[in-house]
Amino acid sequence: MTETNLKKAGHNVFLGLLGSLTLGLAPFYPEPHLFGKIRWVLGGANGMAAMDWFDLAMHGAPVVFLLWALWTYYKVKNSQAAES
Repeated sequence: MTETNLKKAGHNVFLGLLGSLTLGLAPFYPEPHLFGKIRWVLGGANGMAAMDWFDLAMHGAPVVFLLWALWTYYKVKNSQAAES
């Protein structure tokens, strides 16, 4: 059972990594969209419209999913080691 959970967690990490590298960083040139939006927010978010916030959420969602998947993988891996 725990091996199946570890396999699922590993698949989630892969999907999160794939999503973060493709959707999270698109468009790649001249600068990833997510980096520009984060810099805009850190600069005070002056002039950000609702569409800009939605865009930040959509480009940031794969990164949030990746962080969650890594945390889940770590928890499953540790619980499997504790059972052994």
